[in-house]
Amino acid sequence: MEETRHGGRGIREQLLLAGIDDINQNGIQNFSVRRVANACGVSCAAPYKHFEDKPAFLAAIVDYIDSLWKERKEKVLKKYPTGSRRQLAEVSLEYVRFLVENPHFRSIIMGKDDEFDLRRGRSRGQVSNLTQGLIQDYCRSTGMSEQTRRLKTYVVRSLIYGAALMFDNGELDYNDENMALVAYAIEREFDLA
Repeated sequence: MEETRHGGRGIREQLLLAGIDDINQNGIQNFSVRRVANACGVSCAAPYKHFEDKPAFLAAIVDYIDSLWKERKEKVLKKYPTGSRRQLAEVSLEYVRFLVENPHFRSIIMGKDDEFDLRRGRSRGQVSNLTQGLIQDYCRSTGMSEQTRRLKTYVVRSLIYGAALMFDNGELDYNDENMALVAYAIEREFDLA
């Protein structure tokens, strides 16, 4: 019964989505379980039936975002050969799409809060670790030095985050033509010595 009352989503997912909204509006430091419960129309005790405490709730939000990204990246990984430049570029582009299409996730993925970072450090990095790993693996397979691998990782991740921000703030139209430019820039980076 509770499932249908919340638009077909279970109360746990509703709490997670309301938690994401609360972080976007108030920041991680001011995250309020009470506000989230109110936003979902449930008692203040209801979130604690799903999450042990506030840090567990925050960790569940990160895990939720990670699971959504994992679904998308798995589709891309299956479509392109392992260890290929094409796979690296396509996963990077899908990450740009994920960030652009879910701007409300960015404050969590990219946010900085020392206390929360200690608790969520492992899971927070999962979303962006895939691209870093693919870059490192590709560079190793082509015999690039450690310094070059670090540089390529920095440049490609900068392209991903920069493109997402530019699409979001309107500096670039979010369309196929501009996504092709991002793809070209990523591919070109691996043509450079």
